Amino acid sequence: MVGADHWMVRESAAAPVNSVAARTLRTRLDTVWTELRQACRDGADPENVHQLRVATRRTLAAIDAFSDLIPARRRQWFEKRLARLRRAAGEARDLDVLSHRLALGDTGAVRARGRLVAMLSKQRIQSRGPIREQYEKLLDAEWPERVERLLEGIRGRRRQPAFAAFARRRFKPMITDFFAKADHKLRSAEEIHDLRIAGKQLRYALEIFAPVFPADVQDRCQDALERLQETLGSFTDHAAAADRLARWARSAEAGAHRELLATLERDEDAQADAARKTFSKWWNNARRKSLRRSFTRTLRRHSA
Repeated sequence: MVGADHWMVRESAAAPVNSVAARTLRTRLDTVWTELRQACRDGADPENVHQLRVATRRTLAAIDAFSDLIPARRRQWFEKRLARLRRAAGEARDLDVLSHRLALGDTGAVRARGRLVAMLSKQRIQSRGPIREQYEKLLDAEWPERVERLLEGIRGRRRQPAFAAFARRRFKPMITDFFAKADHKLRSAEEIHDLRIAGKQLRYALEIFAPVFPADVQDRCQDALERLQETLGSFTDHAAAADRLARWARSAEAGAHRELLATLERDEDAQADAARKTFSKWWNNARRKSLRRSFTRTLRRHSA
């Protein structure tokens, strides 16, 4: 598994921003290509698919962070291909997770759950097809060569500001966007999902702009955002599983398993509701204010 430190580029806050951008994008784009090839192997571990999805998300976050340095057409080309990869990996990953959850169910329905897992097996195999298809398309489009041209263009830019000054300007609106979603009561699953995405984007940006922050503040903010992701991730995972099980129960493939699928759906719904309540209790006004102060004070004091 790729740890968070893998994604961080440790450069001086005084370094030219194009140098930091090129190194950051190199790390992420190379990781996408490595994980993509691993996920396309016969008998690939489900973890490869998971890491591919993570890599595409972090790479898209880096492209967004440094968008000012990338020509629009070139940026849009990479964004479009990475988004396709993320969707393909996401579908495969969701099926892997659901299969794993079913396999770990209570002992009272082991045989029935086993049949459901077997039914999912075919779908999981088929879900790898779109990933391989994207790999072939990227090979035809000369992905490695395009990456080199992208990085050469970024490194060749002249008169670039210091990374710290760029980070302060670029990171501030990300904080504003996150707290615009975090500072009101979450009334729907869609709002919770939007907050999770905003929190994930802010966490990825924090990794990118790490040199701007003192280590203790960075750790505190990172921990809070990771806790937010874990709690909201539990909610969205259960909610997504419930939705998939409901659709499966309504399909012709359900057959004799329709009642069990409906029972599993209700269980996932209950767990999603419990996760939402846990998050609401933890994500209180004092915690939000503390996190906001950590970000804003650090930007004001250390990125000037």
